[in-house]
Amino acid sequence: MNCVSHISHGLWQLPGNNRHRYNDIGYWTELAQILEDARFDGIFLADVVGAYDVFRGGPETALREGMQIPNNDPLLVIPAMAAVTSGLGFGVTFSTSYEPPFAFARRMSTLDHLTRGRVGWNIVTSYLPNAARNFGLDAEIPHDTRYAIADEYLDVLYKLWEGSWDDDAVIRDRENRVYTDPSRVRYINHEGEHFRVAGPHLSEPSLQRTPVLFQATGSPAGINFAGKHSEVVFTGGATAEDFRRNAAGMREAAGRNGRSGDDLRFIVQAGVIVGRTEAEVERKLRDFHENKSLEAILAHRGVSFDLTAWPREYTIERIIRESGATDNPYLASLKPEATAGAVLDQILDGREGRFFVAGTPDVVADEIESWLDEAGIDGINLRQYHSFDTARDFAELVMPELRRRGRIREDYTPGETLRERLFGQGRARLPETHPAARYRGGAHL
Repeated sequence: MNCVSHISHGLWQLPGNNRHRYNDIGYWTELAQILEDARFDGIFLADVVGAYDVFRGGPETALREGMQIPNNDPLLVIPAMAAVTSGLGFGVTFSTSYEPPFAFARRMSTLDHLTRGRVGWNIVTSYLPNAARNFGLDAEIPHDTRYAIADEYLDVLYKLWEGSWDDDAVIRDRENRVYTDPSRVRYINHEGEHFRVAGPHLSEPSLQRTPVLFQATGSPAGINFAGKHSEVVFTGGATAEDFRRNAAGMREAAGRNGRSGDDLRFIVQAGVIVGRTEAEVERKLRDFHENKSLEAILAHRGVSFDLTAWPREYTIERIIRESGATDNPYLASLKPEATAGAVLDQILDGREGRFFVAGTPDVVADEIESWLDEAGIDGINLRQYHSFDTARDFAELVMPELRRRGRIREDYTPGETLRERLFGQGRARLPETHPAARYRGGAHL
């Protein structure tokens, strides 16, 4: 994320960590070159458009901790990283809830041109109350309504990206001074419940036209949305069975929308701490654990009651009774007999989740292989504990072992798009079974 502290809260202060350099373009070009040299498939950029201000009733904790504030626009660092790389892919987050689709369509087409087809879009609907207030709303848009808006948002984008310009619209005829054949470009004249967009799209067709479509979800509405639209889904679960159930639900949703389950790839966020020796692994684990910030984690989770203000030995039942917070939904979700200290310890220690491994390279590779073979994931989104040591450690210690086992490619394929990297050569465009394809050639506008 284009900020100091994304999801590894408190670790920006570790010696040698470069997170504070996020305003420096050199930070992004250096990170991109490290990843390119190691042949990472891509870098994923998260984003939010509001501050975390539920915990303690304001943004002070988030500000003090650098917890996703300050943060900058993630789209703007991609051209800099693309300029110093030739194979690295880019996934970037943008919300469908607050900004109109027409302008965003041009921004993504621009990025697809500048990266030569190496860009993907992580579709989010935004969830922060502060984000809603930043765009003139009194409160968040209800969850399922956000997905309904997103569905129409995607429809507008597909019309612009896939239907507004024909493949052969740009002819570049110098002799007759014709750059674009006007008969091959059209208005989309979309009129829906949430958007009215005339078109035509302002950008000429890019290599992918529609960027690779990413999504993170697990809710029923999100699963249905992913089945219709998404290509790469970030999902997870407490167990391998949870993950398989989520993936199966999305494959079934894809089938209901006329797509194949093979049109989806599933990625989990993975924590990987690797060292050359057990002692080095233990040292890194100790450093990360000792520097984690409980307060930043609580702010990130949007916890609506501050348990840190109460003695650790107090039970939740006693805290509710003495505070009078009988209608607090967060407290109501906790076991009455649990103590404040136990709840806080669980929050602090429970961040890694199912897909976490710490060990020497062979131990890490064994665990990743189990995720691939037993859980059935397609890949991992590597959690960044330290910039740039997390990437360097994985590149120097884990990737050679995974390559030896045939799990990671040796090199990039020159000129391939991000979609081709994920789905195979010749798949630069969305398949005909995807709902976006119905607008090609100006049909169904």
